[in-house]
Amino acid sequence: MRAVTVSAPGQISVEEVPDATLPGPGGAVVKVEATAICGSDLHFYDGDLPLYPVAVGHEAIGTVAEVGAQVDGFAVGDRVLVASVAGCGDCAGCATLDPVACLGGAKVFGSGELGGAQSDLLAVPAADFNLLTIPDGVSDEAALLLTDNLGTGWAAATRADVAPGETVLVLGLGAVGQCAVRCAIALGARVLAYDPVEGRRAMAEKTGATALTGTPEDVVPAVLEATGGRGAAAVIDAVGHNATVDTAFAAVRSTGTVSVVGIHDLEPYPLALLMGTFRSITLRMTTAPVHRTWGELLPLVADGRLDTSGIFTHTYPLHEAATAYAAVASRSADCLKAMLIP
Repeated sequence: MRAVTVSAPGQISVEEVPDATLPGPGGAVVKVEATAICGSDLHFYDGDLPLYPVAVGHEAIGTVAEVGAQVDGFAVGDRVLVASVAGCGDCAGCATLDPVACLGGAKVFGSGELGGAQSDLLAVPAADFNLLTIPDGVSDEAALLLTDNLGTGWAAATRADVAPGETVLVLGLGAVGQCAVRCAIALGARVLAYDPVEGRRAMAEKTGATALTGTPEDVVPAVLEATGGRGAAAVIDAVGHNATVDTAFAAVRSTGTVSVVGIHDLEPYPLALLMGTFRSITLRMTTAPVHRTWGELLPLVADGRLDTSGIFTHTYPLHEAATAYAAVASRSADCLKAMLIP
């Protein structure tokens, strides 16, 4: 089978590797029909996470090709989506539907712990826990977003304590940021949104946000002006760089919440703990509880209360992965998120 591999910063290849095999009697093998490039994958590509070589990708939908003897909920031929983060499915942590709480340790596809989803076949452990049948009426694009980005945006908003009528600032308007904007609006918030790319701001504005213009240095004054000097009730940081975390702390009001879902690099962040304590700031850092979000998000997606259209802007065949990565890594106005078709 083929698997997209990052071997060094900016170095993408499609390698021939051994076929995925059943990861035990509770596992399954999924024939991947569509996969996607996530902003997290770019951290390998950009060199922020220099863990090479690595078969990448953690967002996939497809058809079950093989199941283990202990799998009860799925059969060969079922169309499924795969959770980006896998848990054992049997422990007290997984009982909360959050694989991050797995007592055996959460594992992310395409991180070196599990196979990459940008491939022809994907081995999925604990299939009854880590797979979800794609419901009728849910598009492939929406299903792919439910593997990670939409759940991450939803977790970013819910863990930001978003309340109806409150002002929320979203920093970074890539795929996760756009999902966070839509989720915060669905929860009744007034959303301010910023990204240095004008076209991405325009996309957020079309979905109901108020876009902040200018440079990153202009964001905090604009938020203070929009909130009568108080600051945003919550800030969602969908970037995770030192500069955006600094902006988040400066833009949030006292007693507010900073919700970080962007991926930081391996260097420590210098946290101004004294001022955070003095201002009673809540800081939450989140890997989405993807499995838990399915029950909350599927009804919203199915009846149109949460629009998932327009997030995917490009589609490439798997063998053009290098071209796709270069396009997404440009972080341009027109290329927000790319789908790869094996």
